[in-house]
Amino acid sequence: MKRSPHPLEQDLGMRWYASDAPGIGGRLRSAAEDFLVDEIPLPQGSGTGPYLICRLTKKNWEHQHAIKEIAKQLGISHRRISWAGTKDRRAVTIQLISLYRVEPEAAGHVRLKDITLEVIRQQNTQLSLGDLAGNRFDIIVRECTAPDIAKTVGDITQEVANGVPNYYGLQRFGGVRPVTHRVGERILAGDYEGAAVTYIGQAFPLEQENHRHVRISFFNTRDPQAALRDFPVTMAYERAMLQHLHNQPGDYAGALQQLPPKLLSMFISAFQSYLFNEGLSRRLEQGISFLTPHPGDRLLFPDGREDRVTAGNTGTAAQHIRRGRCSIALFMPGREPFFPASESEQYMARLMEERGIGADQFRQASVFVRTKFSGALRPVALKTNIDATVQDSSVRLQFTLPPGHYATTVAREFMKADPLQMT
Repeated sequence: MKRSPHPLEQDLGMRWYASDAPGIGGRLRSAAEDFLVDEIPLPQGSGTGPYLICRLTKKNWEHQHAIKEIAKQLGISHRRISWAGTKDRRAVTIQLISLYRVEPEAAGHVRLKDITLEVIRQQNTQLSLGDLAGNRFDIIVRECTAPDIAKTVGDITQEVANGVPNYYGLQRFGGVRPVTHRVGERILAGDYEGAAVTYIGQAFPLEQENHRHVRISFFNTRDPQAALRDFPVTMAYERAMLQHLHNQPGDYAGALQQLPPKLLSMFISAFQSYLFNEGLSRRLEQGISFLTPHPGDRLLFPDGREDRVTAGNTGTAAQHIRRGRCSIALFMPGREPFFPASESEQYMARLMEERGIGADQFRQASVFVRTKFSGALRPVALKTNIDATVQDSSVRLQFTLPPGHYATTVAREFMKADPLQMT
């Protein structure tokens, strides 16, 4: 194990690496083509229906922005478009989306730079988050700085063969603006003003300077009319919220409701992700391996069944884990009563208590956001076969991950660089 020295990772609860080897450094996403994501769909359904399934290929498009622009060209509400997984902006991504009551001919006429839509089929059900088998990644890390890149890559590949800490990656929290969990925390606390002002006005170092300036100005003045004059049209979500605040002064809850429902729900999910990262780091800080079961641990089986580790079944649990029959998991709290099972979960519970957040607050947020937030189990270890090749000062990493897992979680093990080098 090796501790991360980077303040941003520490702030997001990502405090440990699996390998002790020094990193290769370098930069991820020097160009969008260096980060290829190809979605693996679930087995195809049968029949026809009102949902048109299309393959969306995009380059350098933020996901929600791409969906809104496609909806504009089709002349429909963006709420009639759904998908199985949200993809990265600084990347070339291939995925399926579903369009409700859109004719194939109309989809074929969408013309947007660096976006293509290919009609696949029609079906009776829309795509929903999680309706995918996984994602294939083909990424290149350039400008690596290790003295002996090939040896370092070989050492890390060997060390992480058994898995890496299954952190939620930086993009879960916003990439250039890692703000989503902060907004989610304020919504859960019932502080809608704080949530809206944080989303609109919290500035970060890597943003464009004019974006930073207008955010800081609004954060200090809370003046939506002045902000509407200054915020560029490309900041469409912020402007929609500001327009609502101009028309309905002080209605911060209504301003948040101007955001797409899926984006609004991501704020709460991001706070759950933050709790998970903190719980996992707590486990590692105490010297407890993410591969070795301890009494109180939850075990997650492929069919979704859960079991608990006790003093009497620790040996059996360890054998099941070695054979890939189950995984050690942490429970991310939600609207249902939370009964911490391990010290890591007790630590998560303390973080929530310090913030005045519990099941009641998740239930209130569920009503506000119209999403259940029931809580979920997530494995603490991420395992995959990694094909790593070195050419000059570049390293190519190819691997496949299940849904909801992050390629940057794998890349950070090799790079051990400032996370902003991965955005």
